[in-house]
Amino acid sequence: MASQGPEFAQQYRQRLGGAIDELRRVVERFDADAQSSGQSREGALAQLRTNSDRLTSAQAEAMRANIERLDRLRAQQQAFTEAGPFSRLWLLARQGDVDLARAAYRDFEPAIPTTNEGFVAGGIGFVFGWLIARLLGLPLRRLFVRRPRMRAA
Repeated sequence: MASQGPEFAQQYRQRLGGAIDELRRVVERFDADAQSSGQSREGALAQLRTNSDRLTSAQAEAMRANIERLDRLRAQQQAFTEAGPFSRLWLLARQGDVDLARAAYRDFEPAIPTTNEGFVAGGIGFVFGWLIARLLGLPLRRLFVRRPRMRAA
C-alpha cells in the first residue's frame, strides 16, 4: 500500500494541472471582459461588489475566490516542481488542496511502482507493516501457542 503514495501524488499533480488550466481560463476571461469595459481586474471586482443586486455582488466574491485559489494552486505546483521525489509526498500531506485530493482519491487507480520513489516507499511500507504485525502478534502468540509440558520421569 505504501508504494501507492507516490502514484497518488502523481495523479494529484495531474489533477492540479487541470484545475490550474481551468481556473486560468476563467480568470483570463474575466480580465478580458474587465479590460473591454475599460477597467482593471480590481476595478471590475469593486464595481461588482458594490452593486445592489445580490447575485452580482456574490459573483464578485466568487471571482475573488477563484483568483486566490488560482494563485494558491500555482504556488503549490511550483513547490511540487522544485521538490525532490520524496518531498512531494510531504508537500501533498502538508499543503494539498483538500478538494483536489478528494477528487484524486475518488478516481485513484493503483499502479505498479516503477520509479525509485515507488520502490523505496513500498519497501518502507513493508518494513513498517512487518514490524506492526510482529508487535501486535507477540501478545497473541503467547495466548495461543502452548509450550510442551515436561513429563515427570
